[in-house]
Amino acid sequence: MAVPKNALTKWEKVRHFALGLPGAVEEFPWGETVAKVNKKVFAFLGTPDGDHPLAITVKLTDEAVHAHALTAPGAEPAGYGLGKAGWVRVPLAEKGAPPADLLCDWVEESYRAIAPKRLTAELDPR
Repeated sequence: MAVPKNALTKWEKVRHFALGLPGAVEEFPWGETVAKVNKKVFAFLGTPDGDHPLAITVKLTDEAVHAHALTAPGAEPAGYGLGKAGWVRVPLAEKGAPPADLLCDWVEESYRAIAPKRLTAELDPR
């Protein structure tokens, strides 16, 4: 199954943004791309190989942002019980899917929820 070009472009922008955050590293547990900080996942980025629909999963603790993310086409609380903790899965290829800039905002919020304060402090001067 081919990944739509616009979804792949969004995925690449979001991945690049996530890995540019202070202390962020990329790992591949379960064959999936994840962005971690301080050994904790702050963004599940899926796989761009076409085996599964391209999506990102982020932790959104702000109620308004969380509710807004769930209005994206195909968005849903994350599986494995993560949805109860504020994690939201957002497909990238759906018609009307959020633009890359908004996805990056959500990745940053997820990062802020997971990262130590000394690292999130580095974001504020930006």
